[in-house]
Amino acid sequence: MIEFYYQFFNKNYKVKIKQLIIDITKLLELEKIILSNSNIIHLDAKYKMNLGDEQWKRLNQIYLTLDCHKAILPNILKKFMSKKKVKNKHSFIDTFAGCGGLSLGMETAGFNPIFVNEIEAKFLESYYFNRELPIENYFCDDIKKLVLEYESYKHNFNDIDLFIGGPPCQGFSMANRQPIIDDPRNELYKYYLELLHLVQPKFFVMENVKGMMNKSDEIKNDFLQKVGDNYTIEIVLLNAKDFNIPQNRERVFVIGSRIKDIEASKIVLDILSKKILNDSFMLKNALEGLPALLPKKVKNAGKLENEDIGYKFKKFKIQTTTFTNFINKDNVFYLSNHINRYNNDRDIEIFSRLPQGANSLHESIKDIMPYTSRNHMFKDKYFKLNEQKHSKTITSHMKHDCNMYIHPTEPRGLSPREAARIQTFPDDFVFMGSNNNWYAQIGNAVPVKLAEVIGNSIMKYVGEIDE
Repeated sequence: MIEFYYQFFNKNYKVKIKQLIIDITKLLELEKIILSNSNIIHLDAKYKMNLGDEQWKRLNQIYLTLDCHKAILPNILKKFMSKKKVKNKHSFIDTFAGCGGLSLGMETAGFNPIFVNEIEAKFLESYYFNRELPIENYFCDDIKKLVLEYESYKHNFNDIDLFIGGPPCQGFSMANRQPIIDDPRNELYKYYLELLHLVQPKFFVMENVKGMMNKSDEIKNDFLQKVGDNYTIEIVLLNAKDFNIPQNRERVFVIGSRIKDIEASKIVLDILSKKILNDSFMLKNALEGLPALLPKKVKNAGKLENEDIGYKFKKFKIQTTTFTNFINKDNVFYLSNHINRYNNDRDIEIFSRLPQGANSLHESIKDIMPYTSRNHMFKDKYFKLNEQKHSKTITSHMKHDCNMYIHPTEPRGLSPREAARIQTFPDDFVFMGSNNNWYAQIGNAVPVKLAEVIGNSIMKYVGEIDE
């Protein structure tokens, strides 16, 4: 991870290294691995940057320890070490990658990331940490710059199987009368199409908000005009709950193919054939087996961890359930990002009183509800999830508070790990950065198992090309 912070967190390098030392030291203690006391400089001198002598010494001792014990390290500690692997077979490019939910589903389906674009280093940090892709395969900047400087990067884009991404678009509204591609709010959508045209992958997937369906004909025309009429293109609205995911989440996917005899419509039909006709997982399944947490009542204590409110990292064998078998490939022996956030006494009382499925208008909290004069605006200011139903859509608003995502049986909001399970991230996927940033990453992601369904349907036809 040092190389990532050196390249993309230049201004905050010292802060990131301080946290890295804390995290690795904690994990080494949990593994009962003794830290080396050697004074050998193990790391490239450039990584010292603005570190003090003691911090630099400690960093070298930590990485010497990791290298000496590499054969016995758990996977969570290996993720802090240098990344060296690039798999070119079944390659894909991810734009607007975030922490990589869409990517992870494609990887599970058999695709391999070869180039990743994301403008926010604080999101890309989690993407990088959880994968083996080397630092030179990341472009942490505006996609516009990537398009304008394409000649410098085009060596990464030879014979690409798949191109994915979800550009933010604020202009998909029926009330918006001007062409979508000309709306300045949709500049990122325009450059997504420009890069897609330059790369000319065999297949592509674009994910976006439900409102995109309002302009589906116009969007399909944009793709044909910008990308080329050598593609067949389909637009489909999918709800995560229809694919065994414990969340009511509707998203639009634009799917394209330039392979003769493999029309995009075939891929969409294959995706739709994977819908679950019987009972699917509900919220209760996603939460099962995670340690109970108490409310956090200490304000301005972001680093506080304990058995009551949870930990960033905890040695904990994840309980095997039908749901964990669904999201996890292997046994998981560390629980990460399962920690509670601060709530005041009034909110905790509201959390306790509300029955499952109730919101701010419920009689049980009428006497302490702080927004009664604006009930029409704040009816969902508080909402307690019902464990017997699908969760409501997980969103990045959780970075502000979790009052709309109250745990069904405990007086607190959902932890980041619980939100990640609802998004079907595997339990060994670690979210990096600040606690609030974990929620932002999770809320912005495509549910991993939904992405996997789409990836499997595309891979089915990639396999035919390989034969």
